[in-house]
Amino acid sequence: MSVKLTEGAAEALFKGSEVTNPVLQVLNIRQISSSSGPPRFRLIMSDGRHSLSSFLLATQLNRLAEQGLLVPHCVCVLKKTVTNTLSDGRRVVIVMDMEVMKSAEETGGVIGTPTPYKAGFSPPPPPPPSLPLSPPSFGRGRGRGFVKKTPMMAPGTSQTSPVKMVPITSLNPYQSKWTIRARVTNKSSIRTWSNSKGEGKLFSFEIVDESGEIKITAFNKEVDKFFPLVEQGKVYYISKASLKMANKQYTTLKNEYEMTLHANSSIVPCGDSQGVPTMQCDFVPIAELENRDKDAIIDVIGVCKSAEEVSRITTKTSREVSKRALNLMDTTGKVVTVTLWGEEAERFDGSELPVVAIKGARLSDFGGRSLSVLFSSTVMVNPDIPEAFRLRAWYYQEGYALNSQSLTETRSAGSGARVNWKTLSDVKNECLGQGEKAEYFSCVATVLYCRKENCLYQACPSADCSKKVIDQQNGLYRCEKCNKEFPNFKYRLLLSANIADFGDNQWVTCFQETAEVLLGHSAETLGQLREADDAVFDEVFQKANFTTHIFKIRMKLETYNDESRVKATVIEIQPVDHREYSRRLLSSIRKMAS
Repeated sequence: MSVKLTEGAAEALFKGSEVTNPVLQVLNIRQISSSSGPPRFRLIMSDGRHSLSSFLLATQLNRLAEQGLLVPHCVCVLKKTVTNTLSDGRRVVIVMDMEVMKSAEETGGVIGTPTPYKAGFSPPPPPPPSLPLSPPSFGRGRGRGFVKKTPMMAPGTSQTSPVKMVPITSLNPYQSKWTIRARVTNKSSIRTWSNSKGEGKLFSFEIVDESGEIKITAFNKEVDKFFPLVEQGKVYYISKASLKMANKQYTTLKNEYEMTLHANSSIVPCGDSQGVPTMQCDFVPIAELENRDKDAIIDVIGVCKSAEEVSRITTKTSREVSKRALNLMDTTGKVVTVTLWGEEAERFDGSELPVVAIKGARLSDFGGRSLSVLFSSTVMVNPDIPEAFRLRAWYYQEGYALNSQSLTETRSAGSGARVNWKTLSDVKNECLGQGEKAEYFSCVATVLYCRKENCLYQACPSADCSKKVIDQQNGLYRCEKCNKEFPNFKYRLLLSANIADFGDNQWVTCFQETAEVLLGHSAETLGQLREADDAVFDEVFQKANFTTHIFKIRMKLETYNDESRVKATVIEIQPVDHREYSRRLLSSIRKMAS
């Protein structure tokens, strides 16, 4: 099937005119050598009449070339481009977003008879009859109209001296005049130094736009000037900073350059943040961490299945620091332990199974595979990004029931490291949980009985609320916490069960996720069964009895109506690995025998 290219688009893009979704053909593609940072790809593209070698692929689209999708003679639709003028007067067209429409096999070769475009010698193509003022939306593969772009104005510029926004990925040390519009994603505290050359202070921050990200550093007087102005999460116009090669020892960003602010630099708040992303992450699936090199810098996202209490350790420099370990799980069904440090560890709350995204964590081979948050890392709890919403939906639909496997514990489980194994008689003899802080232990135990009475309740349907609703008997359900009425509700589980091992038994409480794992059904399914078929509903609980699992339990002294008692809450349920369980028993026997 023939493909019609957008004739005249190559010249229009080169001149900076806006072309709506032009269709062009790739004539050639080659990689530009780079001493550091990701590779860059230059394209020769044709509109059927002219060819132009001034197209540069934005680094976030490198996958198209690396996966063999972007090859000579394929046809693409360019969804977003930016034309940039270099300091030597040359122009490049940065391709920010594109889609391959037809493969090289489908096109069968070069379309039309394109000749190289020479600026100033080619007359513009005649406009089509009755060209509309605004380009209409056409179907894929048809010709597009184009209109002259009005350059975006930076604050403080006049109509006679427009300053065009430049994407971060097109910045280089050879440019003189540029302005970028970007969001601050991470801001450091002010740090000081003192050495033989003198003393001083600095702070740094990271910014992102839809093309990429870069680190900016300010020193001494510029710290006083810019530190109070820059706020994490805000969008700014930034100009007149100097660029240099990035020092990869102090940054994990995928940019070969970094910026330094000086006296003439300008940072102006931008009221319009539309189109500026909040963060640019390249998330690595947790299962893939086994194939990555030690000390690699990784972006990861997962549901926090459990979190340890904060502990204090003493470093080699005799400094005390707080730490907390999280267990993150993603759609691969694998779990990895991530260690938070300092204030990040102290303020983290994992009680509601949050989605945690971490940018720039260091991969370690401690205990198999684990991650550690660095000073330069960014930790986001329940971030407002599509990956987080998809992960949360997956976990509630099916992830909670998976028999997950930890990359951190599987390789160190032979020694029982990082797991506080106890028998239920040990727990009572040692009075676990009687102190001020919660205590955790793991045990292998069998379910004796599950109370089905009052195990389900009608809860607020809001995603971040689990409060019990009031049936107003008029088709509406009221949530006092949200102060709203809803036409529906969601079922939540609050299950009480009695578990036992060879020495003792223990009543435990299982909330939503652990109760669903224990019973093998979601709360919604159980609610429907209770309404429709009591016999099948009862059978679910009968099947759960006399099943054996590994229980990770939290023991905490709680006071209710002036009465104190230790409450045992199940925070994780895993299947028994009988081979590993046998090894641990043999190890315990050898220790007792010696």
